[in-house]
Amino acid sequence: PFPMTESSLLWKIEGPEIEKGSYLFGTMHLIEKDYFYFPEKLKKIVGKSDALVMEIAGIPNQSEAMSFVQLKEGSFFDYFTPEQTDTILTWAKSTMGFTEETFRASMDKMKPFVVVQLATQMQFLGKTESYEMTLESIAKENELHIFGLETVADQMGIFDNLTDDQQTQMVMEGIRNSAKTVELTEKMQKLYIRQHVDSLFMMIQDEGGVLAEEQSTFLDDRNEHWIPQIIDRCKTQKTFIAVGAGHLGGPNGVIRLLQKEGYTLTPVKL
Repeated sequence: PFPMTESSLLWKIEGPEIEKGSYLFGTMHLIEKDYFYFPEKLKKIVGKSDALVMEIAGIPNQSEAMSFVQLKEGSFFDYFTPEQTDTILTWAKSTMGFTEETFRASMDKMKPFVVVQLATQMQFLGKTESYEMTLESIAKENELHIFGLETVADQMGIFDNLTDDQQTQMVMEGIRNSAKTVELTEKMQKLYIRQHVDSLFMMIQDEGGVLAEEQSTFLDDRNEHWIPQIIDRCKTQKTFIAVGAGHLGGPNGVIRLLQKEGYTLTPVKL
């Protein structure tokens, strides 16, 4: 049934040929320390696994990441009208203390979504924890194999496939409604800590802007693409799969897609 009655971020995966001790976990890529929840029980489960599977295998190195966020041609400012550019420059000065000159020099060759990320990071500077980094360090400590369901190129390609208008809209929404972004992040973190994966999915649908418009690109298609990889991995090793919690819930979320394939997913209390 949708929405589901169970609430959990951690799900045990069982079924034919699945290695005992395989789990699915929902993370939040950007989360404030106050909401970061990583109990000892979770550490133990990760540590006892043979493999860790995340959206991307580990944190990409800077130079590789840079090559994907830079425009091949043209300028960041080509996406915006003079009025929009003024708004962005005013915002950059008030939130980050960037002069027009500094901002133009540093952003000229960047893809528009970089500013969206920058805006979000600035709001939470020094206040966040990272599930991905925590999981990666446990995996390294316990000599687990680390695999990615996608590459950095795959993830960056999602943004490249948005229309110019959508990319512009994403930046302007992020800048004009920075208070709303903080409010939505707060709301999302509260749902996350309550472990309601279907409610999180519904919130993204209702209030996600471009993310909601392009739900099939950002969520559904990727979930679909991940399922065979998850099943293959769980058949050979005790696997701990950690992806953004927004991918777990919903009619086409990872939980229901695995159930459709005949696997049993049981919520685990944390």
